[in-house]
Amino acid sequence: MTQMLSDSRGIEELNNTELFPIREVSRLTGVNPVTLRAWERRYGLISPTRTESGHRLYSQADIDNIRSITDWIERGVSVSKVGKILAGIGGLGAQERALHSVIDAAEQSSWQAQVRQAVNEFDENRLDQLYGQIFSTYPLPVVFQELLMPVWREFAARHDGFGQISEWLFLDSFLRARTLQRVQLTRGSASQRVLLASMPGGCRELELWVAGILMSTSDVAVSVLAPGQPLEELSLVCSKMRPQALVLFSNSLPSADTPKKLVRLGLSLNCPLLLAGEIADMALDSLSGTAIGCLGSEGQLMQRRLQLFLAGRLDT
Repeated sequence: MTQMLSDSRGIEELNNTELFPIREVSRLTGVNPVTLRAWERRYGLISPTRTESGHRLYSQADIDNIRSITDWIERGVSVSKVGKILAGIGGLGAQERALHSVIDAAEQSSWQAQVRQAVNEFDENRLDQLYGQIFSTYPLPVVFQELLMPVWREFAARHDGFGQISEWLFLDSFLRARTLQRVQLTRGSASQRVLLASMPGGCRELELWVAGILMSTSDVAVSVLAPGQPLEELSLVCSKMRPQALVLFSNSLPSADTPKKLVRLGLSLNCPLLLAGEIADMALDSLSGTAIGCLGSEGQLMQRRLQLFLAGRLDT
């Protein structure tokens, strides 16, 4: 949640810990206040402290982050993509830097080679052993994004040779069973509940389960609706389950009428509507100004933006 300071304490903090008001940050960075607010509220790129009256106070780390954002934009990267880049190189904090640095190319290649061999041999015991070893060694985002899902996509794309479809089905079935268990474990006693559904034809079942795992936290439980869930019936589902938000996931290119369909769906819901997956990046500009939020397609970024949105700190 946003850290709140009383106005008097805010002045004291400003003097003692070098927190800067937005006008000073604008002068130091050359970024106007309107843009700074948009980077915070729409994209979740910065997180200033707030006084009780709502005034923003920025730390030196915030200023450094703003300068990094500006550098990437000046190189031609759109602001909607900057968060993903910074998460990859550590611009959004120590946790992201740690996750990025825990595995190098040699380790990644070795683990993936072992997984491929187990799949080639249809050796479920060995695959289960590797799965446990990987999870005991690396953080969850690294397990899926850097190790398992890239191998899964390789097998999904190789359907020409004899036995390749069987290999992919073997791996897909194994991972779907394990991810379903993990999604159920993450529900726990979370105080907030989010529903996750796929756009029609937008992804395979495993991709949806993995997205649910990556978005979940100890405070936010993600309930995954089965693939094939009719969009027109989501208003009924949400009225019964009463989630804090509904997230639609897709890795497919949106059609020309997708924004209109989503706006209509959003109007029928009793909760906010969010997008995740590659569609969130591709449809971001077309949904600008609507009530639909975009979480992005990278695991840590989706989780971070979802948390910010539920805390009321990420604009749609």
